[in-house]
Amino acid sequence: MERLQKVIANYGYTSRRNAEKMILDGRVKVNGDSVTKLGTQVEEKDIIKIDDIQIKKDKKVYYLLNKPRGVIVSASDDKNRKTVVDLIKETVRIYPVGRLDYDTTGALILTNDGDLANYLTHPKNEIEKVYVAKIKGMFDMKALHILKNGVIIDNIKTAPAKIKIKKYDNKTDTSIVQVIIHEGKNHQVKKMFEAVGYEVLKLKRERIGFLTVEGLESGDYRKLTHEEIETLKKYH
Repeated sequence: MERLQKVIANYGYTSRRNAEKMILDGRVKVNGDSVTKLGTQVEEKDIIKIDDIQIKKDKKVYYLLNKPRGVIVSASDDKNRKTVVDLIKETVRIYPVGRLDYDTTGALILTNDGDLANYLTHPKNEIEKVYVAKIKGMFDMKALHILKNGVIIDNIKTAPAKIKIKKYDNKTDTSIVQVIIHEGKNHQVKKMFEAVGYEVLKLKRERIGFLTVEGLESGDYRKLTHEEIETLKKYH
């Protein structure tokens, strides 16, 4: 017996978080009966339907994408905009792990492995994400120390971050700043800089855990190796 939302995620249909929302929204049936209670236990023989379509277990697939600007990080979009899933040629259903803003570029994992997606996005596992931000103005040490210790965004204090000033361009009055965090709040890096008075002009995620987009052009992707997948599953 396993929890329904975990089974849906393991089938490769969607992430566990999204599976929970589907259950609460009344979109899931087990053996013909609507289920809206989180934590409902199911067996392997049970028939699970989402929106009256039976789901079946897919093979597990894992991709690393160098996300380009102007692409939605979602499995689908109600406005018919291009999504990251559209960029990858794959016959089984996949979805992005975590989020990146529409205009943010860089490393993004896509998979149908619900357990891995949950592991990589859960804050307690502290998976590092490395960003490089181009900001307006000269980034000063006072702002650096504030961000290192955590700032209040959306009424919640961020965890301490690692901040490094890479360079300052006097001609354009812009700074390049590296930010390392292990959280994934909505628009987090941009809001962190806004909290100390700086505007982010460009943002790229260079690394997730040990995975980088080195060698991948914008919009390109590759399958993860078996060794990379096994390392991700126990990465700290």
